[in-house]
This record gives sequence, C-alpha cells and structure tokens, in this order.
Amino acid sequence: MSDQIKHECGIAFIRLLKPLSFYQEKYGTALYGLNKLYLLMEKQHNRGQDGAGIATIKLDVKPGHRYISRYRSMAQNAVADIFGYVQGKFADIQNETPELMQDAEWLKQNVSFIGEVLLGHLRYGTHGQNSIENCHPFLRQNNWMTRNLVIAGNFNMTNVDELLEQLYELGQHPKEQADTVTVLEKIGHFLDDENQELFDTYKKEGLSNVEITAKISQNLNIANILTRSAKNWDGGYAISGIVGNGDAFILRDPSGIRPAYFYQDDEIVVAASERPAIQTAFNVGINSVQEIKPGHALIVKKDGTVTQEIFREPQEKRACSFERIYFSRGSDADIYKERKQLGRLLIDQILTAVNSDLKNTVFSFIPNTAEISFYGLVEGLHKHIKKIQKDTLIERKETLTDAELDELLSMAPRVEKLAIKDVKLRTFITADADRKEMVAHVYDTTYGVIKNDVDTLVAVDDSIVRGTTLKQSIIKIIDRLHPKKIIIVSSAPQIRYPDCYGIDMSKLGQFVAFEAAIQLLKERGLEHIIEDVYQKCKASLLLPKEEIVNHVKDIYRPFKQEEISAQITKIITPADTVAQVEVIYQTLDNLHVACPNHTGDWYFSGNYPTPGGNKVVNKAFVNWKEGSNQRAY
Repeated sequence: MSDQIKHECGIAFIRLLKPLSFYQEKYGTALYGLNKLYLLMEKQHNRGQDGAGIATIKLDVKPGHRYISRYRSMAQNAVADIFGYVQGKFADIQNETPELMQDAEWLKQNVSFIGEVLLGHLRYGTHGQNSIENCHPFLRQNNWMTRNLVIAGNFNMTNVDELLEQLYELGQHPKEQADTVTVLEKIGHFLDDENQELFDTYKKEGLSNVEITAKISQNLNIANILTRSAKNWDGGYAISGIVGNGDAFILRDPSGIRPAYFYQDDEIVVAASERPAIQTAFNVGINSVQEIKPGHALIVKKDGTVTQEIFREPQEKRACSFERIYFSRGSDADIYKERKQLGRLLIDQILTAVNSDLKNTVFSFIPNTAEISFYGLVEGLHKHIKKIQKDTLIERKETLTDAELDELLSMAPRVEKLAIKDVKLRTFITADADRKEMVAHVYDTTYGVIKNDVDTLVAVDDSIVRGTTLKQSIIKIIDRLHPKKIIIVSSAPQIRYPDCYGIDMSKLGQFVAFEAAIQLLKERGLEHIIEDVYQKCKASLLLPKEEIVNHVKDIYRPFKQEEISAQITKIITPADTVAQVEVIYQTLDNLHVACPNHTGDWYFSGNYPTPGGNKVVNKAFVNWKEGSNQRAY
C-alpha cells in the first residue's frame, strides 16, 4: 500500500498440555513455550509496531509464590526487547549454575515467565496515545486466583459509550474511556459474579474456604462468563484471555470480522491471528490449522480439556477482505492465491486502457505488498498472449511470413521494477514544505527502460486510501522516465467509507474517493445532496443504532465507478506532470470472485456487518461536515 495506514493487532496464545519436564526431555529445554511464543510473535510482527507485550501463568503454584508474570515494551523492536528482557532472567543461571537450566521444576518455582499458559500481543494503535499503559496484555488483579484476569486482543468496539454506561450502572468506575478497559472490566465483572455464585453454592454445602477455592477452579463456566460479558458488544474482535487458575479462552466476534486460528495436539494448544505463523512455529500442515468459528470461543480448561463453544449467536460471516488484500502476510497459501487472482482480474480493464498495445506497455508495481497481485497480473498477461498466438497461428498459418512468425512467438509482457522504496530515507524534518520535499524522494526509480513519449507504464498498487504518496512522490518520480501515459492500478476497490473494527481509517475526509465524490457533486450542481445527507446523518444519531441506515451511500449514488476514478486521477496528478495519468480500480464483484470466503467489504460498499457500523459512518459524515477532526467511535 503506497499510503501507509495502521491496522490490526496480533495475538499469540500457547497452552502447554504436559508438565514442563516433558518438553525438557523431548525438546531439550524447559523454555519450549517461550521459544514458540517468540516465533509466533515474530512471524506476526507485521501486525503491530507500536508496542508488544507478553504474560505467562504458572499452574498449581503454592500460595505465597508469584504465578503471573507480565512485561510490555514500546521499544523500536518491541518483540526482541521483550524476549531479551526474559532471556536476561536466565543469563546468570546459565553462567553460574548451568545444570539448573536442565531442572524444569526448579526453573518453574524460581524464575518468572516459566509457565504453562502464555499470551503475547502485538499492538498497532488505531487511536489514542502510544504509551506503555496502552499495550496489551491487560491485567485485572485479585488475591483470589480465579478472579485474576489477563486479556489481549485485536478488536475495536463501536459502542464504547453504551458499554461504559452499563459499567456505571453496575457500580464500577472505569479509569478511562476505552474499549480495552470496558472489555476487561466487563469480563472481569462476570468472572467475579461466577466466583461469587459458586462460592455461595459450595458454602451452603458446608465446604471449607480452601475446598471451595479448588471447586471454583474446577467448575468455572467460561462460556457462560463470555456470553454474559459480550451480550451487547458491537464490533470486530478476536480476544484471548487467561484466568489466574489457568483456564483460558480465545473468542471471535459473531460475524467473523477479525481472524483467529488455532492448532492442537496432545502436547499443545496454540492460537494466533494468522495461520502461517502457527504453521511455521510448529511445522504443521495447512489442514491442521483451523479457524475459530464466528460467535465461538475456544476454551482450554485448567485440566487441559479443549472445547469450542458458542457465546453469541453467529451471524452471516463477513470476514475482513482487507486482511486478504493487504494486512495478513501473503505467505498464507490461500491469501497468496487470492492476491494473484486480484491481479489477474484486472487484465480486461488494463487492456482497454492501453488499447491492447502490449508492445509499448511496461508493467510494474509500487509497494512490495502489491508484488503478489502483480505476479497474478503477469501470469494473466502470459495467458492472454498465448491465446493471441494460438488464434493467429490457426487463422493465418498459411500466410504468416518468417518475420511475422518470429515477432508473434517473441510476444511477452514487458515487466520491470521501476519504483523502489528507499527504506533508509526518513522524513524527519518537521516543516511542511521540507517534509513534502523529502516525501517526494522516499521512492527511487530505475532509469533507461522506458521509451520516451512512447511507452505506457502500468503500476500496480494494492490499495489507494488518501493518494498522498502517489501525488507527492510516486507519479512525480515515474514521470521523470518520460512515459507517454501512467496508469495506476489498484487491486482493491475504491475505499469510500470508514472502518470501525480495527483499521486506522476512521475519518471520511482522508479518503481520496470521498474527496472526488464531493468535488463531483459541487461541479455538477448537486451540492444539495451534501446538505441532505448531513441532515439525515445528524437526525439518525438520535435513533437506536439498530434502526440506523448508512446515509453516506447517497454521496456516491449519482456516479459510476469510472467517473469517481477519473476525478481521483485529477486529484492525485501533480500540476507539472507531463504524461497522461489514469487510475483504475478493482470492481467489487471481482473482489468477491477473488476472495469468496471473506465478504466483509464495508469500507468499499458501505454495507456494515453490525448496527454500530452504520452509526459510525453517519457520525463520521457529521464530523466532516462540521469540521471536527475527531474519530466517529
């Protein structure tokens, strides 16, 4: 993506099902769980660079001994910093008494972070401050083991105000207005309730407090706690939690918006936000890793029992398509195929734009994340050329000259790497004019491969959000190569609406597609639509969220996709550009052809999977119209 946006946190969960001595004997180290947690997190580092954190819990620790450990970091390489800190716990032991590193039980009793239940998190902050307090895992502490709670997740709730009000009604006083706090306290409240109900029941049976504690640990109903907690949540979420006794869970929202995968065998249960991370860390095949079902929680009890239970009625699955286009790593086998298909499905539009003149067209891609789509495009071009060759040979086999035959058989797409990001360049100068000058040089280019004023350059991007980098850098750089025409191709459709489920796209005014539609309304004397939509949006905010519809769709309704694309072309083309410029977008229909199992497309279509989404988009429009720069949820 040429415009960088923050997105999607990542979770990593491990539950060791055997005693630590088992892993010491089989794998040669009692640090097996920590090593695997490091791998899981490192293989998902693309999901968070604002910070990271881990928490571990030891099972069956005697009273008076620490059993929960947590460490969070905001270092530039937070994962390495965290595990460097943890490794430091063992440095003196390794140097002074190395034989103790072979004693799993001694390590568990004497060194922090050695435990059977491990939870990791990588943070990308979609809003709010970047501080250590914002880094997961979050911890709710209590002297009762079964009332302690650790959570970490990839989530955004659209109805934080409503959830906070419910906490106030319960008599709580949350320390801040954030969905992380509301989720922690909501689960924590019903965890307390469950503890109290069980305590009262066993007390009536005449059991001692010590006996009651053991019975509560055995009989906590995690599914019931989650059902009561999540009753009114509106958002996208994959949340992992650990109770102090060792019970653990990973739950996924009813629409399956956020991704969550798991693997289990007789040694381990593991969950993560991305499937390849599990495959790599544990060397297992793609079919061994399963998705957690929407509206379900993967529950691992302290005794090692693993179940997947419903906590909210599953809805139509609307898994985030942006995960497939951009966010998740392309090393997932299905994502790799889908991204290639996104490239292939652009061929007809591109051939029309270049008048099928492949001889004078050069194909390239812009950011590295667009490379896989580009491969799909090139494969499709080869297939297209083979068809031309076959049809020509059939039709003209008697009349083709040797020269024509040589030219026909030599046909191939011209493929070059032209826009290269200079990762060492930093736009550190704060003055706006200077910053723009630096941004213009973030990308470098390859000279000498374009025929001046003859060739058309087709550059594939995986999505275009704001268009800023295209205007300030990429098009200027490409234009220096003197192409006749520049075609920027987005393998994703036009981003028209804000996201409210975890992606940092909350303000309408940041979208170049929205800017284009507003300009078209004004140019064509349709400005009244803007005012009408504003009034409808403002009035809708007084309704219950379940009754709200997305009125912002009316902004785009008068225009075809091609009209908005043409206006976007005008917006992102620098004034001094010599070459003709055109922008082509993927169609929604083709997006669903490429990603049939991930139909969540609200940022493109405006069809939000939860009622809160419609409220958010209308509020975002009101904010834009009133000049407010705040997010809409």
